[in-house]
This record gives sequence, structure tokens and C-alpha cells, in this order.
Amino acid sequence: MSDFPQPVSPLRAVVFDLDGLMFNTEDLYQDVGREVLARRGKELTAELLDEMMGRKSDISLQIMIDWHKLDDTVADLSAESAEIMYRLLPERLAPMPGLLALLDALEGANIAKAIATSSNREFVTRVLGQFQLEPRFSFVFSSENITHGKPAPDVYLLAAKSLGFEPAEAMVLEDSQIGCRAAIAAGTYAVAVPGGHSHTHDFDGVQFVANSLEDNRIYSALDIPQSASNEA
Repeated sequence: MSDFPQPVSPLRAVVFDLDGLMFNTEDLYQDVGREVLARRGKELTAELLDEMMGRKSDISLQIMIDWHKLDDTVADLSAESAEIMYRLLPERLAPMPGLLALLDALEGANIAKAIATSSNREFVTRVLGQFQLEPRFSFVFSSENITHGKPAPDVYLLAAKSLGFEPAEAMVLEDSQIGCRAAIAAGTYAVAVPGGHSHTHDFDGVQFVANSLEDNRIYSALDIPQSASNEA
């Protein structure tokens, strides 16, 4: 692995984004968006997807409405999208590679962990509940907890404060350009973990761009051991 910036302060916590970082939900969101727009004779383009990704759901849906000049309201699209998404979750939701091993390692090292996501609370509860993961986190902040969503730094400043640490003592793992901008603006140790949907994003300013949650630079920055079977 190439060198990476060492933390200024020892890292005492990890704050996870949810969609596309912990779970494959960005893939599911794309399928939902395609179906919603196909019903209206419209297309979910890569450019539109980039504008929507990482934002609070109401803002993302308003972007979709404005982009295609739809007659629908945000509430209409939200209800329709939820119906499609909840149909997909039971069979297609999956943790991203390395997530469960990283959680185990953080718990073994007594490093605090939390979730800060732009998704709404109902969706987050369903996703985490499918794998019984919520009890493993100190707290979960969803879109309802903040006024100014990503790329504003608010959610990550709130997370650090709630954990009792300075922002520089928290590693933030994010898969999107907008999420990374929020983490950087908050003064955290921001690490990009792009998925297939976000490899073309601009991650300027992050500490490094990880290959996946199995990347050994994540473990090295946190100063925790990584099992040999999980090295990348």
C-alpha cells in the first residue's frame, strides 16, 4: 500500500455513512430511481445520480423533480420510492465487503462507532434491523436529526460532540463526494471508500481513498490489528 497521512490525534471513534458504505443500498436506490422515472418516461442519468447522491432524501427527490420537470411532489415520490425499496430489501440488501470484520475489530479495540446518514429514520431502522446491527453502535443520526444535510458539516460535528471527542479524533468513512466534503469541513479524519457508483467522484481533501472497508490503511490509521484473512 502507498503511504497515507497519519492522524494528527489518535483516532478514538469511527463514524460510518450508511448508504453505499455499509450496505449496497446505492445500487438499490438506482434501481428504485430508474423504476420511478421509467413510469414517467424519464431516465436516471449518471449526471442526475451524482447530483442526488449523499443528500437528504427530500432534497434528492426535489432535484429529481426539478431535473425532469415532474409534476409530482416530494411526498408523492417519497411514498412511491419507499414502496419499491421495501419490496427489494428482503432479498437484495447486503453488507459491503469488510463491514462486519471491521465492526468486530473496532469492538475488540474498544473504539467507539456511530452512524451519520442522510437517509430517514424509518429506512435506517429497516436496513440495520435486517442484520441486527443497530445495537452495535453508540447512536445513529438520520436526516431527522439535522437541518443542514451533507455537504454541510453539521451531522459530523454533531456526531463528534455526541461521542465526546474532537472532530480530529474521529475517522469518517464515506462513499460519496458530498459526504466526504461534509467530513472534511467538519475537521474529521475523512476517508473515501467509493463504490461502483462513485469511483468518478472528486475526493480531493480526503486523507486517502480506500479500496474497500477491507483496506489495511483503515486499520493502520486506527492502530488496530487486521486478521490475515481480511487483508486487502
